[in-house]
Amino acid sequence: MIRTPLRPLARILDARQKGENPDAIERENIRLRHEEMRDRARRRAEGRLLVLGLAFFCAFSVVGARMGHLASTEPSEPRASAAGATIIAQRADIVDRKGRVLATNLDTYSLYAQPPQMVDPERAARALAGIFPDLDETDLVEDFTGKRKFLWIKKKLSPEQKQAVHDIGEPGLLFGPREMRLYPNGKLAAHVLGGASFGREGVHAAEVIGVAGIEKNFDALLRDPARGGQPLELSLDLSVQAAAEQVLYGGMRLMNAKGAAAVLMDVHTGEVISLVSLPDFDPNDRPRPPTEGNPSDSPLFNRAVQGVYELGSTFKIFTVAQAMELGLVNASTMIDTKGPLRWGKHRIRDFHNYGPELTTTKVIVKSSNIGTARIAQMIGVERQQEFLRNLGFFEPIPLEMVEASGGRPLLPPNWSELSTMTISYGHGLSATPLHLAAGYAAIANGGTYVAPTLLKQEGPQYGPRVMSKQVAATSREMLRKVVTEGTASFGEVPGYAVAGKTGTADKPKERGGGYYDDKVIATFASMFPAHDPKYVLIVTLDEPVETSGDEPRRTAGWTAVPVAAEMIRRIAPLLGLRPEIEPGTLADITLTSSSQ
Repeated sequence: MIRTPLRPLARILDARQKGENPDAIERENIRLRHEEMRDRARRRAEGRLLVLGLAFFCAFSVVGARMGHLASTEPSEPRASAAGATIIAQRADIVDRKGRVLATNLDTYSLYAQPPQMVDPERAARALAGIFPDLDETDLVEDFTGKRKFLWIKKKLSPEQKQAVHDIGEPGLLFGPREMRLYPNGKLAAHVLGGASFGREGVHAAEVIGVAGIEKNFDALLRDPARGGQPLELSLDLSVQAAAEQVLYGGMRLMNAKGAAAVLMDVHTGEVISLVSLPDFDPNDRPRPPTEGNPSDSPLFNRAVQGVYELGSTFKIFTVAQAMELGLVNASTMIDTKGPLRWGKHRIRDFHNYGPELTTTKVIVKSSNIGTARIAQMIGVERQQEFLRNLGFFEPIPLEMVEASGGRPLLPPNWSELSTMTISYGHGLSATPLHLAAGYAAIANGGTYVAPTLLKQEGPQYGPRVMSKQVAATSREMLRKVVTEGTASFGEVPGYAVAGKTGTADKPKERGGGYYDDKVIATFASMFPAHDPKYVLIVTLDEPVETSGDEPRRTAGWTAVPVAAEMIRRIAPLLGLRPEIEPGTLADITLTSSSQ
C-alpha cells in the first residue's frame, strides 16, 4: 500500500512562494489519513458484527428446530446410562412359527463374596453349603479365610436361594444383577435351540452368548441392539414338536432302541416343522461335552443333523427315479432278480427269494437289493454320482445350526461299479436323516430340490429341478404301494394316505471294520398325503429290537414304521390336514338296456 506523505515537497514549495503556511498542508493530510483509518475500522467492525449475527441466528435456529422436534414426538421416560459400559446384556427372544416363546431372558442375580468384609467366614461357609449342596464347606472356608479379596460363588440364583443367602446376614456376601437365558419349555427342541452361557462377566452385568444350535449360529443377530429386541422367528411348530418328541420317545422305549431321530419338513418351502433327536437334554442345565467314550452316545449329539448313517433301502427310490428319468426303465419294465448277484468275490442277496424277475414297481415294493443293483448297473458310476450330488448327498446340509457342518456324508474313497450297486440300496454311502428328508422332498414336490431351513419362509423356495414331474409322480405311486402292498404295511394311517420306503442297514463296527450281526439302523422315509404331499417325515431308530414275537425283529417294517405311523396320526391334525377317504375301485357296471 502506497502512503501519501504528510509534507509533500512540491506543495510545500508552492505554498512558500504564495506566502501560505506549509503546516496547514500537513494538518490537512493528517486529518484525511485519520478519516481513512476510521472508515476502514468501521467496515471491519461491521463485518465482524454481521458474521457474529449470522452465527447466533444459525445456533438459535438449530435450537428452535430441535425444540420443535421434541415437542412433536411422544413422551418417554429417561433412561440412566453409565459411560464405559461395554457388556451388552440384552438378547432377543426366539419364537416358533406362531410366535410362541422358545427362548427368552429372565432377570436374576449372581452371588459373589468379598472376604475382607466378612464378619464370620466359617458360619457363612456352613450356611452356604446348606443352601447349595454342590458347594464344599471346607473349600469355602479356605477361600474366605485366605488372601482372596473377591470370588464368585454362584452365577445364577433363584428367588428362594437369594432370600436364603440374604437371611444369613453376612455383609461380605453380595448380589449382582444380571440376565440369564430361560427356555420355558424345558427339553422341547433342545438340540435346535442349543443353549447359552455367560461370556464376559461383571458385578453388575453379564454377557449372554450362544454355545450351540440356533443360539450360537445367530448369536450376533440376537445380541444386535439395532434390532430393538425383535424376536427370531423359527420354522418350528411348538405343538407339533411336542407331539413328535412324545411319540418318538415312546417308540424308542417300546422298540428298545438306544437312540432315535425324526425330521418333519415342508416339501415346498423347506421349513423344518419339527426336528427331534433322542436322548436329549434340558438347555436350562446344559450338560458338559463328553471327554471320553463315543460322542454319539452323548445327549448333546444331534442324530438328525450330525448322525451320519447308512440309510438302507430308503435309497432305492432314488435309483429307480434316476433310471426312469434317463429312460432306462419304466414302472412296468421287468428286472432280473435271480440271485445271488455276483461281482468278483462279493455276493448281493435279497432278504427273501422274489423269483427270477420283478417289475420295476415290484422291485421297490418288495425291496429287492438284486433288482436295484441291476438298475444301478444300467445307470453307471458317473451318472449316479451326478444325480446324488444334485440331491445334496455330497455336502453337509446348510442348515442354520453350527452342528450341521459336522453332518458331512461319508462317500466311498474308490467309487467303483460295486460301490454304485451297493449305494443303490443304501450301503456304502452314509448321510444324515436331514439329507434323506431333502431327497424325498424333491420327489414329493414334483422334482425340485428344496434346501431345509429352520427359519420361517414366505411361500415356496424351489431350487434346481432334479427330475421331471412325471418321474416324481410315478415314484410317489411306487412309494404308496410300499405302504399298501409292501414292507411298510404298518405305516397306513386311516384318512391320511402315507407313502414311503423302509430301510434297514446293518450297523458298522466302531473299530476293526465290518458290521454287527445284531445291530441295525432302521429308517422309514415317508410323505403324506400321498396324492398331494405336503410334508416329508423321516424316522430313524438306532439299534431297535421288537420283542413281542417268538424271535426278536429288527427290520424297519416292524420298528420304525409303526412309530412313524403313530407320529403322523398325532401331528397331521395339528398341521391342519383333514382326514380324507381315498376313493375305492368302482365295480364294473354294464348298461344293458334303457327306457324313455
